[in-house]
Amino acid sequence: MEKSKILIVGGTGYLGKRLVKASLALGHETYILQREEIGVDIEKVQMLLSFKEQGAHLVQGSFDDQQSLVEAVKLVDVVICAISGVHIRSHQILLQLRLVDAIKQAPNVKRFVPSEFGTDPARMEKAMEPGRITFDDKMVVRNAIEEAGIQFTYISANCFAGYFLGGLCQPGHIIPSRDHVSLLGHANQKAIYVDEDDISIYTIKTIDDPRTLNKTVYIRPPKNILSQREVVEIWENLIGKQLHKSTISKEEFLHFIKEQDYAEQVGLAHYYHVCYEGCLANFETGEQAEEATQLYPEVNYTTVERYLRRYL
Repeated sequence: MEKSKILIVGGTGYLGKRLVKASLALGHETYILQREEIGVDIEKVQMLLSFKEQGAHLVQGSFDDQQSLVEAVKLVDVVICAISGVHIRSHQILLQLRLVDAIKQAPNVKRFVPSEFGTDPARMEKAMEPGRITFDDKMVVRNAIEEAGIQFTYISANCFAGYFLGGLCQPGHIIPSRDHVSLLGHANQKAIYVDEDDISIYTIKTIDDPRTLNKTVYIRPPKNILSQREVVEIWENLIGKQLHKSTISKEEFLHFIKEQDYAEQVGLAHYYHVCYEGCLANFETGEQAEEATQLYPEVNYTTVERYLRRYL
């Protein structure tokens, strides 16, 4: 079967650059939207040129020029959006909705993967403010996709390993300590940790798979469904020593959230739902969903232990 042509929007971002590499590695004709807004960001320009040398096609376009988006999506079969979540709320929604409008005008596009890749927003309608704004935004985009009759795949990749495992699940930490760790509550709620390169491989594998069409794909590596306490124990075994442990109660964490600025509150609220409530692993995926590691057992995913070894 001929492989789909893929356009990646946000191809120089944290996950986007990995999606580009995965797409090329799996043999897809790969296009990257080279946005005029990139300005004089020399690192991004050099990254794009590097991808071009590896066989990717750079497509000029701008979210300020709707026709350029239409022309870009007309070149491909599948569009993947990996716009970073660091954009302010209204800006990110606007960009994705403009992309949805462009796809509506390009009947050749047979699938759209919007910029999600974290917690499934459809399951977070009761999330606390202001963190729920992220999930509400993603549902606005989902509704626009489905109202337009665009075929889709939603990717729920749970916790990015670099952000969670690197800091032993502690907000604000990305390198594991060899001395101390703060446990969030009882630290027994299960979360799911996925290497960012693995997320990209699984995502690219879904795009030509009829089993994933118009479904949510959850990435749930069985060996990586662990509590914070279990993650810490793996790290302790690797370094051969016990860490000093303190505990942050639920009440303390909630109070801490209120003291932060708005952007920090959004991110910390997500940590609260993951680490104190176990929102990622406390449900069955359901009929309109698939699980990536079951669909693609040939992928040798990165276990938590293997991931943590890089910090030794």
